[in-house]
Amino acid sequence: MQQRDQSQPQQTQLFMKTMFWFLPIVLLLLPVLEVHGKVPALIVFGDSTVDPGNNNHISTILKSDFEPYGRDFAGGKPTGRFSNGRIATDFIAEAFGIKSTVPAYLDPTYDIKDFATGVSFASAGTGFDNATSDVLSVIPLWKELEYYAEFQDKLRGYLGNDKANEILREALHLISIGTNDFLENYYMLPGKSSQYTVVEYQNILLGIARNFITELHRRGAQKITITGLPPMGCLPLERATNIFFGSNCNEEYNNVAKDFNEKLSGAVTDLNKDLPGIQLVLSSPYEMVMEMIDNPTSFGFKNAAMACCGTGLFEMGYMCNKRNPFTCSDAREYIFWDSFHPTEKANRIVADYVVKHFLAAFK
Repeated sequence: MQQRDQSQPQQTQLFMKTMFWFLPIVLLLLPVLEVHGKVPALIVFGDSTVDPGNNNHISTILKSDFEPYGRDFAGGKPTGRFSNGRIATDFIAEAFGIKSTVPAYLDPTYDIKDFATGVSFASAGTGFDNATSDVLSVIPLWKELEYYAEFQDKLRGYLGNDKANEILREALHLISIGTNDFLENYYMLPGKSSQYTVVEYQNILLGIARNFITELHRRGAQKITITGLPPMGCLPLERATNIFFGSNCNEEYNNVAKDFNEKLSGAVTDLNKDLPGIQLVLSSPYEMVMEMIDNPTSFGFKNAAMACCGTGLFEMGYMCNKRNPFTCSDAREYIFWDSFHPTEKANRIVADYVVKHFLAAFK
């Protein structure tokens, strides 16, 4: 493989920091579990790591429907997933015996027959905060909820009220969101950081999260898992832009993630008490993610600091394209596919963790 050029104009760094942000990379390198339980569908809300292609169908530059994205997907097909292959929610659906991929709600090649067993409303680049989705004109979280309501109406029309309501009660609703609010919004743009301290902003996001989960529950959802934040200061681009500190992880960002996760854990505890019948689980992967990054060989990886695509430092989205000569030949050696998103192999680990964590919480 050719030697990687680690130089990159500052302008490019700043541009890439407004791009999509990656859901927590997690945990034990094991085959995806084959589980048995009454989970008839997987319903997904969130950002880029759980977006299977919704952004393909809106007017935004945040897309990944081109090579080499999807090169290890079935048929080598780029789908709009921000990975070389499948994403975590695909493996989660497979683990529950539902199906091998979860479709994007805005993809016109699917209809309610497909969505009845699993659907994703996620949009790369979005956040809890509406202002986060405005940065690059992606789908805000409130709009994902509107799509969910529309989906519920279609499901009831397709299956009838009783059967549809049963599926909604028993389906696993997965929420993966929040990293963009800090890296794409709070730390990138002057508006929020001049208005609020980081603690105040965390509390604003927690209020939005509470309200969103409460609304899902009001609409019939009972089984819900929400992810915490990863050590976001250890993403390849954050290391690359931390060059004056030896390209180490940005510990300020990591501490913010840990603090937010602690507060989110308290909110989950409260909601489990307050909302009748809810089964709400926090997937809090921070410590295990750090173990993976600190000891990649223990999980079967060779590189945790750089990504597979391009130089491994800055590229994602349109900078991660088939004309880039530096892209690695074997993505299985890397935790990161591009400078923010995990490889298919890491996504498989994510899925294994989420499934086990949910099942352990509600045996």
